[in-house]
Amino acid sequence: MTRQARTYAVVLLTSLTMGASAVAPQVAPRSGEPLVVHPEATEAIGGIKSPYCPGQMLATCSSPGAAAIRDSIQKMAEGGLAADSIIEAVLAQYGQQWRATPPSDGTGLWAWLVPPVVLALGLSMVGVVLARRERSPEAATATAAPSTEDDRRLRDAMRALDEEEAAAF
Repeated sequence: MTRQARTYAVVLLTSLTMGASAVAPQVAPRSGEPLVVHPEATEAIGGIKSPYCPGQMLATCSSPGAAAIRDSIQKMAEGGLAADSIIEAVLAQYGQQWRATPPSDGTGLWAWLVPPVVLALGLSMVGVVLARRERSPEAATATAAPSTEDDRRLRDAMRALDEEEAAAF
């Protein structure tokens, strides 16, 4: 079974199990009962950005549409779907741009590999530059103590400056 066929099967299964509940408001538990979120639902909700609150994750979006998506994810998890299948079903309905993390295969693999490689190359370049600076002759002379001639000229210049700044009155 191809990946696309599996995705369509999950969407079909999801739509059959969800029915009209996808548009129903988020249901609060009966009084006194704590709200228990299925672990697969928690994982799936953490892997999706909200289509209703741009820039926010589905877990933190307060819009009614996001609450409906969270409810449908909870029902899918209670129905036995794994978090990956739930994420794929929601993304098949709303679009891949709402995926919170890039896929770990295909072109998405580059999004996981390129940043650490660039960081390592940058740090190694900084190390090479610092090592070369320490070995350069200019660095050695810059840290050497001033000669007696330089010291004498510096004292003369400071004395002349003090005389110019001295109060004339």
